[in-house]
Amino acid sequence: MHLPIISWVFALLAVVYPIQALHFYLDASEQRCFLEELPSDTIVEGHYKALEWVEDAKDWRINHDMGIQVTVEEVKTGSVVADVKGKPEGKFTFTSHEPGDHTICLRSSSHSGYFTTTHIKFYLDINVGASRHDPSQDTAHMSTLATKLRDLNEKIDGIRREQQYQREIEATFRDASERVNKRALWWSLCQMVVLVGAGAWQMRHLKVFFEDKKLR
Repeated sequence: MHLPIISWVFALLAVVYPIQALHFYLDASEQRCFLEELPSDTIVEGHYKALEWVEDAKDWRINHDMGIQVTVEEVKTGSVVADVKGKPEGKFTFTSHEPGDHTICLRSSSHSGYFTTTHIKFYLDINVGASRHDPSQDTAHMSTLATKLRDLNEKIDGIRREQQYQREIEATFRDASERVNKRALWWSLCQMVVLVGAGAWQMRHLKVFFEDKKLR
């Protein structure tokens, strides 16, 4: 009886978890940035792994002398949300304070001051809306279904914040559209007044012209 419910919960969780996974290449000390639109009070968790090309072995390997600098900045305010430096494989977590676009920038650096190669392969997984648990609240007798339901409730709260953010964007767009429509209406009225005035002037001019012709 409970198996279909558990399957439904896992399927719904798979839908609401927005995870982005990608890999890319860059050179040593090169910075690569990504743009992420986030609502306010949203937790973002990123997992990364940087591999360095070893020419002698003809293979991608982890260089423990290499560090990874992660910088997160709000585009609208320009404030730095996170600025951390970690190992070639690790994770970073931050919480958005203001709704809008955020830039997530990653850059490699060497602890020893030099690189054996300039080619780096980067793996990056970004989980938007990751839940933050307090281990002290967990109990040994909590079932798997109860844990998933708790996660689902947290994800629903994140979706509500996302919907609120989208409503704010729609309201801003609607106000801008109304201003544009009012300006277009006034412009059309001005054009009509000019056309009517030009037509009246032409009729008056033709009337005077024909009257002068008849007198001659």
